[in-house]
Amino acid sequence: MYSSPSTTRISRFARRSNGAVNYTSTRDALDLNQLQDLAPSVFAEGAHASRSRQYSYIPTSEVLAGLMREGFRPYAVMQGGSRDVEKRGFTKHLIRLRHDSQGLQVGGTHNEIVLMNSHDGTSSYRLMAGVFRLICGNGLVVAESMVEDIRIPHKGDITGQVIDGCVELLTKLPQLSESVREMESLRLTEGERAAFATAALVARYDEGEAPITPSQLLTPRRTEDVAPTLWNTLNVAQEGLIRGGLSYIQRDTNGRRVARRRTREIGGIDQNTTVNRALWTLAEEMRKLKATV
Repeated sequence: MYSSPSTTRISRFARRSNGAVNYTSTRDALDLNQLQDLAPSVFAEGAHASRSRQYSYIPTSEVLAGLMREGFRPYAVMQGGSRDVEKRGFTKHLIRLRHDSQGLQVGGTHNEIVLMNSHDGTSSYRLMAGVFRLICGNGLVVAESMVEDIRIPHKGDITGQVIDGCVELLTKLPQLSESVREMESLRLTEGERAAFATAALVARYDEGEAPITPSQLLTPRRTEDVAPTLWNTLNVAQEGLIRGGLSYIQRDTNGRRVARRRTREIGGIDQNTTVNRALWTLAEEMRKLKATV
C-alpha cells in the first residue's frame, strides 16, 4: 500500500452509474491511494481482453509512481465510463500534473501537464499542456497549435518515455504564463465578447441548437471575473460550458413553455478536452487579432 499524506480537500466529485468519475480537483497533491479510490482504471491489473499480444501493458499507476519520483504530482483526475461493465476497470482516464519546480504563476494559475491513457485500446499515452486557475477551479487544456501534444504508444519503455515527454513539455510551459499575462491585459468590447461567446457555444452545441444565449454564457459567477478582459471572458465561458448549471426555458415544437431546465456538466473526457481546446484556440486567435489593432 502507498502511504497517504495530508487530508485532501476535493472540490468536485461524482461517480456515475456507468463507472465514470467527473472532474475531481484538489488543493493538495493526490497520493496513489486516493487516486485508486477515485479512478480505479488507473490501477487496472492488466490490459482489457480485446488487446493483442503486441500491446505492452504498464499500468498508469506504475508510470505515475515514476513521475512522482521525478517531482511530478497529480492534482486532478477524471475517469471515463462505459456501458460495458467488463470495460469499466480499463477505461480512459485523465490526470493533471504539476512539477515541484513550478510555483504559482501569473493570474493565480498553475501550469500543468495533462496525462491521458486507457487500458482498453481507446487511447495511447498522451501528454498535453494545461493551465489551472485557482480562483474558480477551472482546468483548461491548451490548444495543440500552441504546445504540441506528445503521444506514446503502448510498447517499449513506456515509463521512461512518459517521463521524458513530461520533462520536454515542462520546458514549454513558461510560454503559457506569457499568454495568460497578455490575455489579462487585453480588454474586449461588448461586441468582441459577444462574438467570442457565440463562437464558444458552437464548441459545445450544434449551430443554432444552444439552449442558452451568448449573454447568459458571459454572466460571471464571481466579482473577480467582472472586468471584460480576454482572460476573464475565456474563463467565464469555459466554466459555463464545462460545468453547466445555466438556466433556460425548454419549449415544445410549437414554442410553448414546457419546463425550466439547467445545462448539464460535461462529464466525458473527450468532450471536456475538445471544448477546452476549442476555447483556448478562440482566445489565442482573439489575442492575436487584438495585438494587430
